[in-house]
Amino acid sequence: MYNIYHLCITSILHLDLEHSPFSSRNLGACIGYEYGALCMPSLPWKKQRHPMRFYPLDETLPLLLSLVMGLQHAFAMVGGLITPPFVIAKFSIDSFPFGKVDLQQYFIVAALITSGICTIINVLKVEIPFSKKIFGKRLFIGSGLLSVMGTSFTFLPIFEIAISSMKAEGYTGEEAYGKMLGTSMLCAVLEICFSVMPGKYITKVFPPVVSAVAVTLIGVALTGTGMKYWGGGVVCAEMGWKEHIQVKGLAVSTVPSAICSGSAKVALPYGSTEYIGLGFSVLVFLVVIELFGSTFMKNCNVILALCFGYFIAGVSNYDGLPYVDTSKIQAAPVVDFLWTQWFGIGLYGPAIIPMLIAYIVTTVETIGDVTATHEVSELSTNDKEYTRRIQGSLMADAICSILASVFTSMPNTTFSQNNGVIAMTKCASRRAGIATGVWLILMGIFAKIAGVISSIPDCVIGGMTIFLFANVFVSGITLFGELNLKSRRIRFISVLSLCVGVGVTVWPWAFLDQRASPYTAAFWRCADCSETMKGVRNAVSIFLSTGYCVGSVLAILLHAILPEDPQEPVIEGNVHWSVIGQESAYFAKKNDDEAEGDVSIRATIKDEEAGSANESGDGEGEAAPADDDDQQRVGISEFKVTGS
Repeated sequence: MYNIYHLCITSILHLDLEHSPFSSRNLGACIGYEYGALCMPSLPWKKQRHPMRFYPLDETLPLLLSLVMGLQHAFAMVGGLITPPFVIAKFSIDSFPFGKVDLQQYFIVAALITSGICTIINVLKVEIPFSKKIFGKRLFIGSGLLSVMGTSFTFLPIFEIAISSMKAEGYTGEEAYGKMLGTSMLCAVLEICFSVMPGKYITKVFPPVVSAVAVTLIGVALTGTGMKYWGGGVVCAEMGWKEHIQVKGLAVSTVPSAICSGSAKVALPYGSTEYIGLGFSVLVFLVVIELFGSTFMKNCNVILALCFGYFIAGVSNYDGLPYVDTSKIQAAPVVDFLWTQWFGIGLYGPAIIPMLIAYIVTTVETIGDVTATHEVSELSTNDKEYTRRIQGSLMADAICSILASVFTSMPNTTFSQNNGVIAMTKCASRRAGIATGVWLILMGIFAKIAGVISSIPDCVIGGMTIFLFANVFVSGITLFGELNLKSRRIRFISVLSLCVGVGVTVWPWAFLDQRASPYTAAFWRCADCSETMKGVRNAVSIFLSTGYCVGSVLAILLHAILPEDPQEPVIEGNVHWSVIGQESAYFAKKNDDEAEGDVSIRATIKDEEAGSANESGDGEGEAAPADDDDQQRVGISEFKVTGS
């Protein structure tokens, strides 16, 4: 049955309709790409029979193959791409009971269109006019690789905390978001500065240990947030203390509520079995896809699992009440575009330092992403073209983040998970990257897609996001795996940075105000402070309560001030370890200047040497009789100790 299915798919996709505009020559079947291998379900007990053909960076792909590969990348990234703007729109800008559905849908539209435009810019690699005359070298915007761009998770915690702080000061959610857009535009200039620096200086300032710490802490923070969604929603999770038996009977305001209402007409306490079960259905389907899914399905597993969880929620109900609100789909316009909603452009001083740190983190991430894309695209990382692509990608990050603010969307950076798509599909052609951008723009323009996404229950979104966010965490662990953790210096930097970063991530309330309780954190109570001091206090609070900010800064500082580990002695040659201790005792006993402090000692003694010299009777080869100390050294054939 498996072979018949494979034959049918391959035959259909290789039909040669000579007189049709959709002939195999025009659509790409003639180049021999194995569509069957791409679409066939996998069987865990069977191995792949032969490898798929690889399509390099400059391969001229036909239309059909470009569209299929582009769709793979679009599906692989759409789940992660829409999550940050959707979370900000629903849980930060909007307030309980989250009635601004049009706002949530617009944020999804803007994110999809912005990411599509930025992906095309990054793939095309546009040269900056007059850069040779101004900077002495050619500068580019874009990497010229199949490297896609999307809304960054790095900025999500800062946006959440900053908007919450501004709302506590009396700003509306929309005004607060506009101020964050302007702050993002200003801080993006830092990454432009990094992009024109020589690559060797960037790696010195931001070594791999800093990248590992930053990415790991981002993953820790986001995974915890994903768990809040899974249990029913962020607000009700943070208000769960109102359900405590010692509080419930008191006159405590019910706004915000500890009851989660992010599932149409169903309203249950955080962590209810119904919410957990719906979110768990997403994770179960991810396992099924991993076991039996085709290459195509595995590449877009997140969006398929989200659709499955959405389907389960759609056919389920709680005492006759639906989990899915279809009115959101009906209310969504058929077509939408950028700037149908506007938030203004402002500036929020307390968020500047955390945003600068976020751009430092994305700089490190982007360098790693481009390196990984080079590797899966089978390109060298030791030539000038690699350096140019690093520069172009950093410039694209900065320019696209500025454009994103103009487009009313959150900052855009490279998406690392799409490197897995290149590895699995064996296609690194830039044409597939351009097709990805086109698909994302089309998904954004047809706003009914945003309507469907906004109607998904929070608990189902949580089942998807906790998997996505944990991927970020695992990426950080992978970076640690590439470090020399046997080095005391690297280990110390990692431990000290993580102990503070993870600590404030797990429990930020040491420095952060509780929801709906501004300026009450005990470390700096500031309800009666001047407006200037409140701004300073909020900046310090945001920095100290954002784990990856404080952790990354600690890692950078420790890397700058801690000396390198001393070089350990290396023993070369054939050594009998049983007498090494005797050798040490010999030098201690000798106490002569030659032995003391010598860092390169060579001793060659053979058991037969003295005897054979005596037996020969040759005066020239005679050896002096060995003393008692020298006798202790017999048995070491040859060794050399080197060190500093």
